[in-house]
Amino acid sequence: MKKLSIGSWAYIFNQEKPTLDFHEVLHKLQHLGYDGVELGSFGAHPTPNSHPTRADRQRLKKEVADHGLAFSGIAVDLWSFKKPGPSILDENPVPYVAAFLGFTTFGADLGIQTIRVDTVESPNFFQTTGKDIDPKTGMDRLVTVWDKCSKIAADHGMNICWEFEPGFLFNKPSEIVQIADAVRAKGNKNFGVLYDTCHAHIVAAIGANQPGQKETLPGGAMELLEKLKGRITHVHLIDSDGSLNEHNTSTHNPFGTGKLDFDKLLPALNQCGVPHDWWCVDLCFWPNAWDVTADSKQFLDKMRRKYAA
Repeated sequence: MKKLSIGSWAYIFNQEKPTLDFHEVLHKLQHLGYDGVELGSFGAHPTPNSHPTRADRQRLKKEVADHGLAFSGIAVDLWSFKKPGPSILDENPVPYVAAFLGFTTFGADLGIQTIRVDTVESPNFFQTTGKDIDPKTGMDRLVTVWDKCSKIAADHGMNICWEFEPGFLFNKPSEIVQIADAVRAKGNKNFGVLYDTCHAHIVAAIGANQPGQKETLPGGAMELLEKLKGRITHVHLIDSDGSLNEHNTSTHNPFGTGKLDFDKLLPALNQCGVPHDWWCVDLCFWPNAWDVTADSKQFLDKMRRKYAA
């Protein structure tokens, strides 16, 4: 049976009253019957800064377990590494790698096995602040830094998942496959993509925010899923109506309010070699996220009875 979690960031961003107390998040998710929580390690929720010692982290790990939950993964704050300033695409991105090491150690101490990354920069980076870097050089540098990060994660028994999305650099289907293959070709079988259903739809079917010539796939999210088979290390589930939100990324529509066919997507995802049993709900930027958290679980309870029992 698949296990259900939800990203804690849903209760911070775009909320009239953000849930800043992580214990309250745990208590509510336990009450709703979730199996786990995905840690958004930024803001008021637990970070290496708020839990600097191993003892701090052991207490946090126990607190989660005492609520009958587990961590399905961790999303970390690496967004400060963009131009102007230190960039993930610098020739020698020491600050980024050092920060990644710190978050990986933090996650491993909590027993987390999957850590999320993204390309940090905006889709038009090479046309704006990154005009001094050509796209091929930028991609090569990204592969080099993620090769280092993959080996750091492997040292800690963790997988990396790259969350591609329309609001970040390298958001065309062919680029996603190319980067995943290039990092994995350096011996990093623990590196892969985070297949987020709403981002997959926007990237593959809509082609939003793609610089230059637009690249879409006739089969949309399903065709992209097939292309990424064997390269998916994590899954986020949510609907999509094909729109972007005010943050210039995919709108995370609650289940049943968008265009995605989960009766096709979920059986296909089951055949893609994802190395764990987590289905993580992502309600990022959805207002009043608690109002649809129970509905999200009820929807996926039906889906996992049908496709993942």
